[in-house]
Amino acid sequence: MKNLKIFLTLLSFMFVSTIFAAPQSVTGKWKTIDDETKKAKSIVEVYEQGGKVFGKIVELLTPGDKGKTCTACTGGDKNKPIEGLVIIKNLKPDGDEYAGGTIMDPKNGKVYKCKMKRNGNKLEVRGFIGFSLMGRTQVWQKAD
Repeated sequence: MKNLKIFLTLLSFMFVSTIFAAPQSVTGKWKTIDDETKKAKSIVEVYEQGGKVFGKIVELLTPGDKGKTCTACTGGDKNKPIEGLVIIKNLKPDGDEYAGGTIMDPKNGKVYKCKMKRNGNKLEVRGFIGFSLMGRTQVWQKAD
């Protein structure tokens, strides 16, 4: 009987820790902030599809950027309008964050590995090459 109580207690702790290890949802609209100017650049809609997370630019906030196309992009994204462009692809839950996918910078067309983590009304988005230590993090703000 004592062993059963211990087993049930351990099982309960494992269940509770599993619940809290799941990452907070990152879906919704997020305002991207320029690293250098600290001004809002765009609104990215992050959504789930087929168990993976994607993100597309739904609005460019700088008037001069409206209507621009992704001339630096390659493949099927080349010369597509930046508004509507899917820049985040195939992220999956990984502990308390989302990882394993990519993010593309429409300014230069480069694709980076990506991971993201929600912290309240902020979204930490890290793009990197190779190891996560070699990259940069942007903090996006909840837009809706």
